[in-house]
Amino acid sequence: MSDTLRHALARARLQPVDVAAALGVDPKTVDRWLNGRIPYPRHRWAIAELLHADEGDLWPDVAPPRRTITHEVQAVYPHRWAVPQGVWRRLFQAAEREIDILTYSSLFLAEDTGMIRLLASRARAGAKVRILLGDPDSPQVAARGAEEGIGADVMAARVRNALTLYSPLHQVDGVEIRLHQTVLYNSIYRADNDLLINVHAYGTPAAQAPVLHLTTTEDEDSTAVYLTSLERVWATARPCLVSEAVVGGKK
Repeated sequence: MSDTLRHALARARLQPVDVAAALGVDPKTVDRWLNGRIPYPRHRWAIAELLHADEGDLWPDVAPPRRTITHEVQAVYPHRWAVPQGVWRRLFQAAEREIDILTYSSLFLAEDTGMIRLLASRARAGAKVRILLGDPDSPQVAARGAEEGIGADVMAARVRNALTLYSPLHQVDGVEIRLHQTVLYNSIYRADNDLLINVHAYGTPAAQAPVLHLTTTEDEDSTAVYLTSLERVWATARPCLVSEAVVGGKK
C-alpha cells in the first residue's frame, strides 16, 4: 500500500476520484496506485504537479527527489515534454515585468489557447511580452527541420502555424513579435527572474531535449549568458507583420 501517496492526498484534501478526474483516468486506476502499483512516468509527474509535491518524495524507489541543485539551478527535466503544463503556466503567470520567448516555433505553447490568453493578460497588466520565432523562409529554419529529420517544409509550416495562433497578440499593447534568422543552441522562455532553457541537441527534436529551470541571482551567474544571447537575437530580428500571421504567408 502506498501510504505516502495516501497521506499526500489527505494533506491536499483530495479524494481518489478527484485525482482520476484531473488525470483523465479510471478511479480504479487510482485505487491501484494507492494499493502500491507505481504509475507510468507521465502519471507520476501529473500527480506530483497536482499535489504540489516532489515525484521523488512520492515514489523514492523509482524517482530520486528533485532538489534545488544550486542557488541558481532550480530543476532539471530530462525532456521538454516532461515539464508539467502547470510549470509553464506558473512561470508566465508570475511575470510582472518581462516575458520573453525565443525559439523556432514554440508551437506547443501557441496551440494552448489558455496560454495565449495568459500572455495577453500579463501584457495588459503591464508586463512587456516579446516573442521571437524563426523566420519560416530562412535557411536556419530549413536546417533545423533537416537536422530533426522532419524536413525543411514541415519546420517552416510549424512556424507559420505558430504565427497564425499567436496572431491575436498583435492587437494587444505590450506584445511584440519578431522573426529571427539565427542558429539556436537553446530555446529560452523567460519570466522576470526565472528561465526555462530548452537545450538543443543535434538530430534531437526540441520536445525530446532537456530543460533547465534557472533563477537569476544578484551574482553574475549563467543566466546572464542566456539573457545576453536573447538580447542579441532580439536586436537582429525584424518585426513580424500582421500579414505574415497567416498560414502560408510570405514576406
